[in-house]
Amino acid sequence: MPQSSFNKAVVTAIVTCVPPCEKRIDDEIELFGGNVKQIERIKKTIGLNKRRVVDKQTTALDLCELAALQLLADTGIDLTTIDAVLCVTQTPDHLQPCNAAILQGRLGLSPHCAAFDVGLGCSGYVYGLWLGHMMIQAGSCKRVLILAGDTLSRLVHSKDRAVAPLFGDGGSATLLECSEVERGAWFNLGTDGSGVPHLIVPAGGARLPLSNATNVAREDESGNFRSDENLFMDGAEVFNFSIQVVPASVRATLKFAGVEPDEVDYFVFHQANRYILSNIAKRLKIDTTKVPMQTVERYGNQSSASIPSAMCGELREVLCGDDVQRVLLSGFGVGLSWGSALLEIGQLSVCKVIEYERA
Repeated sequence: MPQSSFNKAVVTAIVTCVPPCEKRIDDEIELFGGNVKQIERIKKTIGLNKRRVVDKQTTALDLCELAALQLLADTGIDLTTIDAVLCVTQTPDHLQPCNAAILQGRLGLSPHCAAFDVGLGCSGYVYGLWLGHMMIQAGSCKRVLILAGDTLSRLVHSKDRAVAPLFGDGGSATLLECSEVERGAWFNLGTDGSGVPHLIVPAGGARLPLSNATNVAREDESGNFRSDENLFMDGAEVFNFSIQVVPASVRATLKFAGVEPDEVDYFVFHQANRYILSNIAKRLKIDTTKVPMQTVERYGNQSSASIPSAMCGELREVLCGDDVQRVLLSGFGVGLSWGSALLEIGQLSVCKVIEYERA
């Protein structure tokens, strides 16, 4: 299990971008056979309420681009000083080229800027920070722009109630800079590829190319409809994975850093759903007031954008304040993969959520 510590990089700005279209689970009563009580139970226990979804013309690249433009405008940094741009996504615009290359050109960054994609979902933001910290620690970069976002709503079947009410869309931009003042950062990462079948879009790659056959939706034993081109999730397996792996990863990260749980100011987990988050918090015996949980209820499960979205939406005031906070981040999901990071974050110049507007 890779564990790494760094002290030369610091997060200085975060912007998250969400689409304006809002869907409410209350408006999808037909998906649940008109069972109002079931919807109320889902809202209360799982925390599903509203979600933001893109239209057919908007992609994760678009959301990340606007987040980056806002961050660059608000910070006023010289574009030529950005040494690398990382794009974390599993919903790229094209198989080739990568989103990062496209965004490097759209943002007007220097041709000397390194650009590459990271093909991860819910754990991807932590992995992106890990890579950025390594690049700065090694001395090869002074400024790294991390763009993380997905549009999973475009991959779910509208009649699959196992996933349709859950996934929202979002894009984010995070600026990581070399710091003269040491800031501690500790990472713990892992993967269990045996769980690949539990969270997957079967068709669309070289193994199973798109065809007329892959586009045919079938009804499963629970009455859900999906094709091989849609996202499949085994909710029970993903839940078991989450509550087993995440607490262990968090404990390992804290032990590696030599920090006690009560010394951490906030625990920002991937916004999977409130039921998973509350169960993780219970197993870790941490105060739930330290655990943001409202983001998934406002925007849905935003995959790689959910952690920065939670920081911008629920921790903006403290992260932009004068004090440095100890923040434990933990992402987990498709792969199955996970990553936790303990960072010292504070005094951000920018930390906000914006709505997408088409130019």
